[in-house]
Amino acid sequence: MIEVKNLVKNYGATRALDGVSFRLETGRILGLVGPNGSGKSTLLKIIAGISSYRDGVVRVMGEKPGKSTRYFTSYIPEIDALYRDMTIGDHVNFVKGFVSDWDSSREKELYELLELHPDQKIKSLSKGFRKRVQILLGLSRKAKVFLLDEPLSGIDPLSRSLILDALLKIFSSYESTVIFSTHIVKEAENMFDEVIFLKKGIVILEGSADELRKKFGKSIEDIFREVYHEHPQVI
Repeated sequence: MIEVKNLVKNYGATRALDGVSFRLETGRILGLVGPNGSGKSTLLKIIAGISSYRDGVVRVMGEKPGKSTRYFTSYIPEIDALYRDMTIGDHVNFVKGFVSDWDSSREKELYELLELHPDQKIKSLSKGFRKRVQILLGLSRKAKVFLLDEPLSGIDPLSRSLILDALLKIFSSYESTVIFSTHIVKEAENMFDEVIFLKKGIVILEGSADELRKKFGKSIEDIFREVYHEHPQVI
């Protein structure tokens, strides 16, 4: 479904991605983990077809990311780009006009799961509620690929819990290929089939989530802490 080979991306003199390579099969959920500044958002933007790259190969269902792949790729950015003067319902209707795979039954289900109402004004919502709206907009599509950039970052525990419940519900009901970028590993790791640890644009550890747990004898969260904070020499 997704193939990346020797991907290089520079921002001026700064190398954001340095030789990143991986394959993700259809129906698998990849946890893309690492601290802020590790290159996670840059990688997702390239796969989403909204950012260019210098060297390497990126393919989504065999195609180079761009206009054609956006028809079956749902990208949920970390940045809040919601229109504050709209209601949630207005925003839903606005987004519907740009996609051909909107699923109204899934939209209704997500309203309930995320405890949202179409009449709520965006400008009246907290950061956690606005993130819930972003999740509703992104997951209400029948996309083949979902790219979620830090969906749990900077929001309240209740919103994190509701968002994770919604993700588990949707992704267990539909076969989707998912990349879930996060530095908040503990609450999300049970979703992951595969994990990539990214640091300063380099893949420093990767593999099946279960195999990594078996190899290190600890959770993905504990591996994360060891890799990035306590004993970086283990890699």
